[in-house]
This record gives sequence, C-alpha cells and structure tokens, in this order.
Amino acid sequence: MKKPLLRKKYKELRQQLSNTEIDNFSLAIANQLLTLDIWNKSFYHIFLTIAEQKEIDTDFILNILAGKDKHIVISKSNFEDYSMSHVLLTDSTTIKKNSYNIPEPVDGIEIQSSQLEVVFIPLLAFDKLGHRIGYGKGFYDRFLADCKPDTLKIGLSFFEAEVETIEASEDDIKLDYCVTPEQVIQFI
Repeated sequence: MKKPLLRKKYKELRQQLSNTEIDNFSLAIANQLLTLDIWNKSFYHIFLTIAEQKEIDTDFILNILAGKDKHIVISKSNFEDYSMSHVLLTDSTTIKKNSYNIPEPVDGIEIQSSQLEVVFIPLLAFDKLGHRIGYGKGFYDRFLADCKPDTLKIGLSFFEAEVETIEASEDDIKLDYCVTPEQVIQFI
C-alpha cells in the first residue's frame, strides 16, 4: 500500500481511539518495553506526545527512564530544513508547544545525535520488515542517519504490523524493534 493511503488509514484509526484506550495502550506499551534488554544504556531519546494527534502517551516511559536514572533526551524541530536538535531533559527544562502542537524544549543542554544509544520513535504504521511511516517530513530519517550505527531504534505503535510491505526509499531507516500493546517485534 502507498504511504499516503497508509497515513490516512492510521490517522483515522487513531482518531477513533478513546482517551481511556490511549492510556491503556500506552501503559501496555511501556510494560512491554520493560521486557527488552535495553536498560543498561545511558542516553535515551524520546518524543513528547502530541495529544491532538492522539499519539502514544510517553509519560509512562518517561517515568520508567527517570526511575532508572537515565539521561533523557528530547528534541526541537526545525521546519525550515526538517532537522532536529536535541536537549537533555532536566527539572529546569521549559517545555512549550510549537505552532504544530509539538511539545518542545525552549532551551537546555544540547546533546549530539552520536551520544544517543536508544531512540523511541513515533510512527503511524510499520510492516513486518521494520519499515515505518511517520508524518512524511523525514525528520526522524534525517536524525537517525546522524546516530551511531548501533543506536537502537524502537518504534512505538498502537496497532500491529501492516500485512503488506511498506514502500521504502533508500533514505528510510528501518526499526530494530517495534513495540505494540500486545508484543515486541524484533527486526535485527
């Protein structure tokens, strides 16, 4: 299936989810993450939830990371060149929503992509080969290309894998894992 059709399909499926379902699925995803052998790392990048897009509530994962005393890194998007800068999340980090309702740090200690060991990735859909579809601007593919080759790339999805293979370009970066409320799928 073509990416624009899949984006439309999964955006519509997300909009049908109730707030209770989003909370329950988000907690289940966080619990599934606890089964992975990824907690011996130091620097974890995570996205902050865009509630208006009915994204996974990453607060549960943030609590796990904080409880394990990990370095939590969040991003700020640059819509002029579709790049992202990364900031260490601390108690003094100020978060504000940008014009796209994306919660972002106002300031903070900059972290280089090469320092990141685990990246939790938002997505709309994924397939059984580890291809994923985001919102279509390529922010994460550009960002992940700057990470070390052994950086773990973990997609988070409310839905199970798409049966048909998603068309991929040579710039698309595949996932190492995708975590759903029901299971962890490994692609490496």
